[in-house]
Amino acid sequence: MDKAIQLIKNARRGVAFTGAGVSVESGIPPFTGAGGLWNRYDPKFIEIDFFYSDPKRSWEEMKKIFFTCMDEARPNKAHEVIAKLEARGGFAGVITQNIDGLHQKAGSVNVQEFHGTIHRMHCISCGRKYHTQDVDLTSLPPKCFCGSVLKPDFVFYGEGIPPSAYQNSVELASQADVVLVVGTAGQVMPACSLPLLAKQNGAKIVEVNPQPSTYTDGVSDVFCQMKATEFFAELEKAL
Repeated sequence: MDKAIQLIKNARRGVAFTGAGVSVESGIPPFTGAGGLWNRYDPKFIEIDFFYSDPKRSWEEMKKIFFTCMDEARPNKAHEVIAKLEARGGFAGVITQNIDGLHQKAGSVNVQEFHGTIHRMHCISCGRKYHTQDVDLTSLPPKCFCGSVLKPDFVFYGEGIPPSAYQNSVELASQADVVLVVGTAGQVMPACSLPLLAKQNGAKIVEVNPQPSTYTDGVSDVFCQMKATEFFAELEKAL
């Protein structure tokens, strides 16, 4: 813990790289692992081909599984302290695999949403964009003014990473001197390659996870085996 705190306090171009484990303590279940969504639901409803073939069914599942719990979730200590790291000047921003928007709610400014966000939508025909809060989800699938179907702006299986998020994330990782890896097992490509890229460019890797990950042996310079909120509560005292 002491070594992790020292590296973070001395960072000049630090980056936080976060996964589902950060938001679990805000009440949002992970996709995989113990208690994961895909242990209870078939993920085919967010396959892009399934969405286009049966948008009503896809939307019914998405509303039930994603939209209610993510709308009610609030940032926890991890989100809050990550925002403070950026505000104090030592960290350049956040790369997150999460689609819940909790980093922004906590005050983070430079947030690269690698897998998109649940808080925006677009029309699959005309491309018109919407804020999710402005869309009526009582009748599914939601429709654009043009009459076509709306799709959430997160990455479905079979879709590519948003180009701007990908490019900005690669730049942040390449230039980082410290990467704070939090709440991710490091198994989802291409996101999991970003800490490796940072490591190759000389960054120190500080990992915070309740269980060892693919980064723990060989990539992480420091491994703190603890919950994210516990780690960041301790870090906040030291800042």
